Amino acid sequence: MSAQLPAHRYPQTPTGWLPFFFTRLLFTGAADPRTAVRFRSLLLVLFLPATLVYPTLNYRLLEPDEGRYAQIPREMLAAGDWLVPRLQGMAYLDKPPLFYWLVAWSYQIFGISEAAARLVPAIAVHLTILVVYLLGRRSLGERAALWAALLLTVSPGYLGIARLLLLDGLLTLWVTLSMVCAFEAVRTGRLLWGWWWAAAVASGLGFLTKGPISEVLLFPPLLAFAWLSRGSTARIGMRAAVGFAGVVLLVNAPWYLGILLKQPEFFSYFFWQHNVLRFLQPFDHLQPVWYYFPILLGGCFPFLVIVVSYFRQHLQSPGTEPSRASLAGGFWLLAGCWCVLFFSCSGSKLPTYILPAYPPLCLALGDYIARSRWDSRWSTRLFVTSGVVFLGVAIHLFLPWYAYWRSPMVEAAVVERLAGDRTVAVLTYPRNVDSVAFALGRSDLQRVRSTELNQALVDSHFRPRTVFLLTHQHSFAVFQQALPSSLRVVEHVSLRRHTGWGCWADRLVGETPWGLCDIAVIEPVALPAR
Repeated sequence: MSAQLPAHRYPQTPTGWLPFFFTRLLFTGAADPRTAVRFRSLLLVLFLPATLVYPTLNYRLLEPDEGRYAQIPREMLAAGDWLVPRLQGMAYLDKPPLFYWLVAWSYQIFGISEAAARLVPAIAVHLTILVVYLLGRRSLGERAALWAALLLTVSPGYLGIARLLLLDGLLTLWVTLSMVCAFEAVRTGRLLWGWWWAAAVASGLGFLTKGPISEVLLFPPLLAFAWLSRGSTARIGMRAAVGFAGVVLLVNAPWYLGILLKQPEFFSYFFWQHNVLRFLQPFDHLQPVWYYFPILLGGCFPFLVIVVSYFRQHLQSPGTEPSRASLAGGFWLLAGCWCVLFFSCSGSKLPTYILPAYPPLCLALGDYIARSRWDSRWSTRLFVTSGVVFLGVAIHLFLPWYAYWRSPMVEAAVVERLAGDRTVAVLTYPRNVDSVAFALGRSDLQRVRSTELNQALVDSHFRPRTVFLLTHQHSFAVFQQALPSSLRVVEHVSLRRHTGWGCWADRLVGETPWGLCDIAVIEPVALPAR
């Protein structure tokens, strides 16, 4: 430390040491008073992300998630039912409806297409970057917020994933907005109610996007920061807490009450199975606790050197350098790390879950860059430029090529000939192929699980023709073994292929399209008498 503290100024209890380290050793910098928006900076965060998220949206849907999230709003729009999300005609209760509503409205305005669907996450990505700059500058200063927005723009782990047709990009917007507004509401020591209500609305919209995770990611770092910063923030009293909960309830109650009246099983299925049990007793996507560490490193590789320098500075000579992070920078580091820690403790993990961690972590890094030698180094600009070039090539060239070759509709003429007739039943075994339904404009593809195959074959006796879309590499072999002699395969199409571009390309795109390996058309040998 730069000066020796009197003995009575040191913590006298074990719990007092954490706030001491946080405020006196780690985050000792003063807030940058220069917060005014600069016109050139605003143009940069308006147009640079736009060149990456908007031009290429109309490529093939990736299975399984993009196909599902394009199909549900299409069915919602076709049925005119904005209350119950449906997939292949069946109620789909895994998630709340805000994302589906926004995509359906995009369909109404621009027509039903892949581009109209992906416009929603693209806008969410762009708005998140603008929130980081326009609102982040209030606590960190304009320069730090600009660097944070630029780092977020060139993060492959954020922008490359969040612009896909997934719920997590929209959730990240609401979580980021609620964090920024809530921090603005409390950071001056006096609760600013306008910012507090804005945080509650954003958090409520997050709840309507993916459930209570938006509140789980907001309040622990907010309360922890209030304690670690020795009460420098406004106290969140009972009135503020109840008011916040009331706004969240007001945003969500109409739909949640409506869905509970129409689908009473929703409460236990969504809240208990898909939120509590998936965290405590995961039933899918099981991964080790360190799963997100390499994902985060890869997700920020254009500026990985800055990340290493940031954490090294905090471990060396704490509290003595003039470039120390500000207390506000400490909050953003805390918020990002909490997101990573929370999802690391969950047994059910997917790479997209930690997208909400990127904006606060980039704000913490932006604060560091603006206060350190990295602000004026040519290498910092090189990192950003190289990230833009890499993402531009990946998004505009590689991703459409990859999506085309991995799409179940890569042999579109064959799929349309065999599965396009709406009078013929189409069954998918053992998983959905929703991008096929989207491309064909159908909402009646019936999923057949492994335990249901025999019954599906029995039912096929009573139809003149049945088409099976077989989604795993070994599904056709299992299908043949289960096929009784009273049914026969009248046409079989294997979608196993070679790109012709070399073995590296074949390995990259796989032996078959993603989610569709074979198509089998069966007919009864003789229709049984009814």
